[in-house]
Amino acid sequence: MRFLLSPALYTALAVSLAGCTPSPPAQTAGATAAQPADPVPEAGPARGTGRGTVTIAGDDAAEDIQQWTPPRVDRQGRTLAQLRRAADQAFARGHLYEDGDAAVPLWLAVQEEEPDDRQARLGLQRAKQKLQQQADALLQRPLQQREALAEAGRQALVLLTLAPKDEKARALQGRVETAQRVVAYNRAGEDDLRADRIGEAGDGAIGNFREALALDPANRRARQGLAAAESGLIRRAEDAARIRDFASAGAWLAEASKVRDSSPTIADAFERIEQIRAAALVQLRDGGLHDLTTPQGLKPAREKLAEALRIALPGDAVVAQLRERIELATHYGSFRPGQVFSDALRDGGRGPQMIVVPHGGFQMGASDTEPGATDAERPSHYVRFERGYAMAITEITVGDFERYVKATNARPRATRRGHSVVYDERSGNFIRRSGVDWRSDYDGGRALGNSPVMHVSVRDAENYANWLSEQTGRSYRLPSEAEFEYAMRAGSSGRYPWGDAGLPPEGSGNYTGSKDVSPSGRHWHNAFVGYGDGWWGPAPVASFQANAFGLHDMGGNLSEWVADCWHASYRRAPADGVAWFNPGCRSRVIRGGNWANAPEQTRAAWRQSQDSDTTNARIGFRLVRGI
Repeated sequence: MRFLLSPALYTALAVSLAGCTPSPPAQTAGATAAQPADPVPEAGPARGTGRGTVTIAGDDAAEDIQQWTPPRVDRQGRTLAQLRRAADQAFARGHLYEDGDAAVPLWLAVQEEEPDDRQARLGLQRAKQKLQQQADALLQRPLQQREALAEAGRQALVLLTLAPKDEKARALQGRVETAQRVVAYNRAGEDDLRADRIGEAGDGAIGNFREALALDPANRRARQGLAAAESGLIRRAEDAARIRDFASAGAWLAEASKVRDSSPTIADAFERIEQIRAAALVQLRDGGLHDLTTPQGLKPAREKLAEALRIALPGDAVVAQLRERIELATHYGSFRPGQVFSDALRDGGRGPQMIVVPHGGFQMGASDTEPGATDAERPSHYVRFERGYAMAITEITVGDFERYVKATNARPRATRRGHSVVYDERSGNFIRRSGVDWRSDYDGGRALGNSPVMHVSVRDAENYANWLSEQTGRSYRLPSEAEFEYAMRAGSSGRYPWGDAGLPPEGSGNYTGSKDVSPSGRHWHNAFVGYGDGWWGPAPVASFQANAFGLHDMGGNLSEWVADCWHASYRRAPADGVAWFNPGCRSRVIRGGNWANAPEQTRAAWRQSQDSDTTNARIGFRLVRGI
């Protein structure tokens, strides 16, 4: 028999097979669409010879005239009784209409001779009932739908030929045609899936399966097809996530969420993608942290941070951790701000305790209106440190300096010269006294090991720094003026190291206070009125509170050598905090107040010129170390 599909069905098939290109981001390489279970072979007309013919014609086959032409029955030498008997036997075998030996053609042949033949009429009624039952069963068959629908279609047309106005027969024919269109849409959708034409814009596989469901809302095959299309889009999302294209992954997942209402697989897919994202971020973080352990690792670590920021959601803790470590490495190397350490010496000892000063900027010098300021402290200018540095927590002690002298057989300036300047209790003045050097206290007596070393020149301090660098393999040096003032202010911006208060906070340092008393009962004539620290002369290091950066005695106890040469003002001074040094200069700089100077000299901006060979009981030093 020959079947002709209606033009409307041809159009639907053509549209379905055309497919489309996806509108979301370009598909991830290697992505393939999932396939629904139980693919059905493509429907097509049944072919055969010696059978009756079936025709569906017109623009709308469901409404046009259907026709089935019964096969020719060989009547030669056969009586009506023989035809009736053959028809009954054929019916019993289920051989209803297919050829001239089938029950329906035989009963029709009987009716041609005996139109009122009761047995033929009853037989045809039984045949119609049987065909209706068989067609109904075929329409419900889940497998081999193409063959089942073709057979159901033939049976429907046979019924329409036998009873053209029968409503059940016409309804059956409509159901057959609808089922055939559903199969065609499903088949087209499956072809689209195999070709990866998922159709997220509404056509392609998704469009075909939705057309099928519009015709048959309960169609299991179409629902499976939509589930497969959804899975294909999810797979694209996950493939994009695996190559860290999370923007595309999100777009594909958004498209997948439109395929079916309230699909739990979308939430599962989102969780998997977030797991992929989290794993990628951990991998980038760990790789970046490893890079930071290598000498040239900062650049690759920053590249990994940029990649992590690109794929991370806002506020991601893993990215914040990597950013913090890179920030620390940028400004502090392998250290952290506030970290305390001491380097091992080759001779088995330890260097002075250091603390990491945080990087940052400050306004250096005195303002135009600051009381007691001089032109040497102006103009005030901004200095910024892009990298932190380590500074000795205290002034270098007698014990520290003694280790250097013994290890090198050094003869510091006061030792070679045989004298230094000390405080004379009898006169209340500073005088030169013989036999005084780095081992001596402020009055010429023997200094304790934990006292700040004094009676050293700037060159003695630099020689100690060079020895310490050789012993530790690290770079030790005198601080620049900017480093010293920045560390002394420790974040404050007032007139004094502690701020603008006219009186030092209790216990903050060894300053000239009106309550200080010398061994013979002397008092200061020019001092902070009402302040006393209990010391006349330098105190052992760290006897007073540390400042906000963890440093002791920055504004008092001893004034300290710095690396800069003396300049009469800050015009053209460096803005990056390096020492302003001219090779061969003799006039150097001391910074920070001491136990025996006027309150104006305790100001944070105070600076003074000293000859490089100067040694006395009011000047010491501390070091900084690069990190």
